[in-house]
Amino acid sequence: MVLYEPQDPVNVGSVVRAMKNMGVEDLHLIRPKSFDPAGIERIAHATGDISGRIRVHAALEPALADCVMVAAFTARRRAAKRALVDARDAAPRLLAEASAGPAALVFGREDRGLPNEVLDRAQLVVTIPTTEYASLNLAQAVMLALYELHLAAPEASRKLAPPRKNAPPPTDEERERTCADARRALEALDFFKTRNPEHVMRSLRALTARAGADARELTLLRAMAIEVLRTIDRLRGGIA
Repeated sequence: MVLYEPQDPVNVGSVVRAMKNMGVEDLHLIRPKSFDPAGIERIAHATGDISGRIRVHAALEPALADCVMVAAFTARRRAAKRALVDARDAAPRLLAEASAGPAALVFGREDRGLPNEVLDRAQLVVTIPTTEYASLNLAQAVMLALYELHLAAPEASRKLAPPRKNAPPPTDEERERTCADARRALEALDFFKTRNPEHVMRSLRALTARAGADARELTLLRAMAIEVLRTIDRLRGGIA
């Protein structure tokens, strides 16, 4: 990641946070207006592994010297007829080239973007599609670009832990017991007074099947129906 003349240290901190989220480690700053590693840590907590590696340069050349691919991001049309690609199309091309060496994503300063001489160094000129209002915050643009890169490399994504309360699918017997108790509860509420019981129960069966309820969830539904029956019994004096 290369930031060309960034003006706002808050944006630099937010870029570091985005890099941490998306698994990118190396950040180069070209003539930043200010640079305070401790300030970056205050903005982007627990990112010392990235902020401690930041390199600051007086010129662009050292940041790009070993790169096999340079992608420059811009929101503005220029006079030169450069071929533009969007961030989604650029991502797989960057990943393919990165197998042979470092690939750089270059973003310009907040107020003016990248100058033409920097765009001239790029093999890919990338834009992020927006409405007519194309002004993106620097850190937002970086996050969008890194998100597309991350999606193009799914093996880098973290694996979500399984549900803490996982349950097997319900058996046919469990489904039938739940429907039977639900019907009893609805009858006790006079729900079928103006409705066809068969149609209602068919809709209920279809709903639970479509939802893919597991055994624990179906047991919860059955417990609700049973509690309705018990409450009605109490109100009618059936239970002391």
